[in-house]
Amino acid sequence: MSGKKNLLNLHKKTYITKYFDNIMTINELKNVATQVRRDIIRMVHACQSGHPGGSLGATDIVTALYFDQMHIDSKNFRMDGAGEDMFFLSNGHISPMLYSILARRGYFPVSELASFRRLGTRLQGHPTPVEGLPGIRMASGSLGQGLSVAIGAAQAKKLSGDNSLVFCLMGDGEQEEGQIWEAAMYAPVKNVDNLVAIIDYNKKQIDGSTDDVMSLGNLRAKYESFGWKVYECDGNDMQEMVDVLNEARENAHQGFAQIILAHTEMGMGVDFMMGTHKWHGTPPNDEQAANALSQLKETLGDY
Repeated sequence: MSGKKNLLNLHKKTYITKYFDNIMTINELKNVATQVRRDIIRMVHACQSGHPGGSLGATDIVTALYFDQMHIDSKNFRMDGAGEDMFFLSNGHISPMLYSILARRGYFPVSELASFRRLGTRLQGHPTPVEGLPGIRMASGSLGQGLSVAIGAAQAKKLSGDNSLVFCLMGDGEQEEGQIWEAAMYAPVKNVDNLVAIIDYNKKQIDGSTDDVMSLGNLRAKYESFGWKVYECDGNDMQEMVDVLNEARENAHQGFAQIILAHTEMGMGVDFMMGTHKWHGTPPNDEQAANALSQLKETLGDY
């Protein structure tokens, strides 16, 4: 018990609730992320369809959320999210990452990952709640919608007296969508201070770099000009990701919306997928998959 208390002090987790069934060290979180990356490669390779690049890059962000930060009850999933933190994936094409994390966190059997993108299964290319998939509360494939949905969920929590938080992950290419900026203007004006938005800031999208397709300019300055409190971190550094999420939680409910610019590398963990946009939506062949898996140690057991 003393070891667990020390970890609580280390991570300042005075807000731990019944939803946490364990407390992980940074190294344990890294091991989860490595296994998730293995799952991503195997899932996309098996069906020869999907988006490995962004999925690999955002893995550390969402691993930190689900295995360290969020108050959740994975065994008793409720669509309304009452009494627990909620997560919305806006850039739904990186579904292999989310499916792996949900399965590893206990929302549904890990063995179901083998059904990714198969006809008639729950794990389609873009997440959808139609088939009653635990952990999914919105269909996300049309980019630009997630922040608006997350704001609505956050406001619903405030109206019902629910003090838990809402998290939303967006892509940086997705910042080119107009609806994002309507939501960005709305949240600070309406004091949506129980929301933490995150941008997977890898500076790449399907057709090339964001600078070449449509420069985003100074994202930090843009969000700050609308009244957001902005953080920046290395989204592939687990300690940095945990620290900034802790800081955002400590600053919640103080009258301002918060957003994290998490700088990541598309294809993180697989050397030949890093540094290029070409793996945004390209599955690896047999040789490439074997190469990728050789770089990612099996830590939790393959499905």
